[in-house]
Amino acid sequence: MFKGSMVALVTPMREDGSIDDASLAALIEWHIESGTSAIVAAGTTGEAPTLETREHLEFLARVVELAAGRIPVIAGTGSNSTAQTLSLTSKAAELGVDACLLVVPYYNKPTQEGLYLHFRSIAEAVKLPILLYNVPGRTVADLLPETVARLAAFSNIVGIKEATGKLERLHEIRDRCGKEFLLHSGDDATGCEFMLAGGDGVISVTANVAPAEMAALCAAAMSGDRISAERIDQPLQALHHDLFVEANPIPVKWALHAMGRIPSGIRLPLTPLAEAHHRKVRRALVEAGALT
Repeated sequence: MFKGSMVALVTPMREDGSIDDASLAALIEWHIESGTSAIVAAGTTGEAPTLETREHLEFLARVVELAAGRIPVIAGTGSNSTAQTLSLTSKAAELGVDACLLVVPYYNKPTQEGLYLHFRSIAEAVKLPILLYNVPGRTVADLLPETVARLAAFSNIVGIKEATGKLERLHEIRDRCGKEFLLHSGDDATGCEFMLAGGDGVISVTANVAPAEMAALCAAAMSGDRISAERIDQPLQALHHDLFVEANPIPVKWALHAMGRIPSGIRLPLTPLAEAHHRKVRRALVEAGALT
């Protein structure tokens, strides 16, 4: 159910920072038509830290409504507070999301035991499928493979988004957790190799602007077709890198606006993409065939 190209969806906003429902609806239709495997809503790329709790839940409810059962919806419901994570995840489950994505608690730098107890608390209280999300470049804390293995013992902790870019993590987690535990790349630049090595898909920023291409890449790589996968991935490589010339989601929101897909809004403390990077990101879009 949660395999292939899963888009880390942006939250489209108007210039005043309000959420643009029409653009959201259009994006979801585009992803369904393009073969995207799942929508990951209100995650890092969706600017979750700037969404108020009420707004966060209303946004998730709207995504579920727009998806209408045609594509799985994975809700970003993690935070650096266990109580807040539990509350948000419980409420998201009531809205009908298909799974939740729980980021490693950030800023407060928990120990491995603290991480285990944090995720265990959610898994025991909410029976929704849970995907762990390890992104130490943002959280500082690193969810180590041995801790992942302890958490994989819970039947509803079904996989991990591993965003270290370290391919050796794939093999170590697979060896510890078994073939049924889902391993998703959270790093577009190494995602192709990750899947060729046995990964189950990518939770992708690039898929925001090249959904059909990412869907094709995932299908080829997960079937073991290296030649086709590398052929599809090559023109996407500039995007994989240049969508991170500033903090995500700054470049990808600029790219989608340049494509006419969303308004230009983004919320402080994030700011619009610096003009010095416009040409580089535009060139990557053209190289990928996303813009002429």
